[in-house]
Parts: sequence; C-alpha cells; structure tokens
Amino acid sequence: MRVLLSTYGSRGDVEPLAALAVRLRELGAQVRVCAPPDEVFAELLSRVGAELVTVGEPKVAITEPSTESATSERGTELAEQFSTVAAAAEGCDVLLATGLAHFSSRSAAEKLGIPYVYATFSPLLLRSHHQPPPAMLPGQSFPPEVTDNRVLWDLHAQTLTSLYGGALNAHRASVGLPPVDDVYDFVFTGRPWLASDPVLGPWPETPELDVVHTGAWILPDERPLADDLLAFLDAGAPPVFVGFGSAEDVPADIARVSIEAIRAHGRRAIVGRGLAELARIDDRDDCFVIGEANQQALFGKVAAVVHHGGAGTTTIAAQAGVPQVVLPQSADHPYWAGRVAALGIGAAHDGPTPTTESLSAALATALGAETVARAGAVADSMHTDGAAVSAKLLFDTAIGAGHGGADPLHQRH
Repeated sequence: MRVLLSTYGSRGDVEPLAALAVRLRELGAQVRVCAPPDEVFAELLSRVGAELVTVGEPKVAITEPSTESATSERGTELAEQFSTVAAAAEGCDVLLATGLAHFSSRSAAEKLGIPYVYATFSPLLLRSHHQPPPAMLPGQSFPPEVTDNRVLWDLHAQTLTSLYGGALNAHRASVGLPPVDDVYDFVFTGRPWLASDPVLGPWPETPELDVVHTGAWILPDERPLADDLLAFLDAGAPPVFVGFGSAEDVPADIARVSIEAIRAHGRRAIVGRGLAELARIDDRDDCFVIGEANQQALFGKVAAVVHHGGAGTTTIAAQAGVPQVVLPQSADHPYWAGRVAALGIGAAHDGPTPTTESLSAALATALGAETVARAGAVADSMHTDGAAVSAKLLFDTAIGAGHGGADPLHQRH
C-alpha cells in the first residue's frame, strides 16, 4: 500500500500528518507527504520515516489572497501545486489532504483515478445547522438579518465559489477535468473526516454532511526536555507556559503583558519563542525562554498554558490535564477558546489583545481549584487513538475502491 498525505499550511497542518504516517507505516504502508519546504517540517517527517515532497512556499510565506487578487494568485498556485502533487501521487493507492491542499490534491486524485479523502481538524469548518459558518473568507460578510444557519452556509458556499471557482475551473480544464459547480462541496467532499477529539471538538450529528469523526491525530513525542529547562522547572513551583506557536501576527507587547500577568499570580513563566519571536522583558530569573520543545512532556509539568488556540496546542494541553487560557488570534482559534471555556478546563480571553489585568483575570480562573480538577477529569475522558483509527480507515478506503492489494491487517493473521 502506497499512501500520499498532502497539506499546505502551518505546523498544525503538518504534525497531524506525521502522526498518521506513523500509524500507516505500522500497518506496512509506504508513506509520502507533500508539505511546504520549511526545515522544521523536513526534520519532523524525517523523524517518523516519511518521505517529504516539498510543495509551494515555506509556511512563513503562505498568505491568503485578497478578494481582488484571489483568482489570479490562486490560479498560479494551483498549477504549481497540482504538478507536484500529481507527480507525487503516481503509483499511490489513496490520497488524503488537509489544510490548503484541497484544490490541487482532489484534482490530482481525480486525474489519476485514485480514492481521495479530505480531513479537517476543526468542526467549525464543516456545514451544520447547529452552527454558522466561520467568517474567514476574504471580503466575506453576512447580512445581519439572516440568522438561519442553513442559509448562512449557502451564502458561505456561494462566496467560496465566487472567489475561487474561476481559477479552479480554468485549471481543471487545462488538465482535462470537468468544471466544478460548488467549490465548498468540492473542497470538503460529501464525506469529510474530522480529526478532532470527540470530547474537546465534538460533532453533532447533522443531515447536511456525512462526517467521519476519527479522533485527533497526535504524534507521540518521546524527546527529552533540555537539561536547563528541567533545572528551571525543578527550581520552584510549577510555572505558567505562554506561547503562540505558528501565530505570527500577535500583539506587539504580548510577551510583556503575559509575563506581568503571570507574575501577578506569584508564578514563574516559561515563554515559547514561536514564530512571533517572543523574548524576555527583563533580566529577572523567574522567566525562561525556549524554542522547539516536547510540549507533551512540558505541559504535564506546568501550572497552566497560555496560548493562541491552535487545534494541536489545545488538544495537547487538554490531554495533559493542564488548565488553559486561550487568547484567540485568528482562524478557528475562537472555536477552541469557546470549547475550553465550555468544558470548564480553562478560560477564553475576549479577543486577541489582552491587558495585564484581563489576562490576570483569565489566569485566576484557570488556576482555580475547580478548573484544575475539571482539567484532570476531562483529560481522563479523551481519546488517544485517532491516528490509528484513521490509518485503518485509509486502508479500507483503498481496498474498497479496488486499490492497494491485500490488506496488511489481514496479512498479519
């Protein structure tokens, strides 16, 4: 069995595919991954034994086109990505895509005649009468008098088609594929996979979409923490971690505000540098700055985690049983902030820009005994087998479509 996993986005899009690759290789599959050419992604995929095929620009150069330039920019991007993905998919039995790899990947799978799956990590992006669509498209706005979620999703789909339908269909025509009428349906397919934890990111049953809820894809991390970090952790009471991962456009003084709010509770701080390049604000010894680190090991040793609300960070913190404060910066971050608050495992800050006082208040909630107890209880109820479930489903998808030969799960018996 040969599998192509395709994505275009940030660490939060690539690391779950590394987790899935591990499980696929355990089943005997050969795994190839299309991802941006960032060094951190190359190192991550090398660590799990997956072949990397670089596509597009580094993550730090990825931007969403404006309304005016969407068609021309997306058309150029589509042609470049399609060629790479289609070449990488030659000889593969199934193709799974996430992130912004949807346009090129589905067309490539269709051209090659192999099964295709699209997976997302956030329920927010999937059509449901239980929730409105996210206002995440360039230039998108909804009439204030429209409150029916079904109508709002129709408007969302129309906006998506108007923005990208022309470029998509022009490219599909150039490679001998038929036009697409509804871009939303093309992107998410009639049966998308939702790779979120059922407790943290639940999916209410809905007739609008046949969703396969697999559970979150979390890559087990066995890397040890650095000696100097361990020494800092051991030198006092558990500190508070603050970091914003792949979020770059964060408030300019967020490091100062965060450290001051943490100090207001008599706590030390561990600051994750991240793409925003957070740094110390003074020479006091109650603050320690780190780069790339094993968050699974670290989060189990801190008193709370302050972060941006990415799906991966939220899930790892929840699995560690540590209270969270989410400062949502963009995209699906408000959704995860809302889930943290609804579950009682932390606090959702109102908006992306905290003051020392507002963040200190949120930390008071997170550090409270009731929240600490609730975080531990929710951690015990979360699932840890999402990647394994999805690996088996991919085999079944390929086998059911007549691809992939004998099922290695059966060959073992």
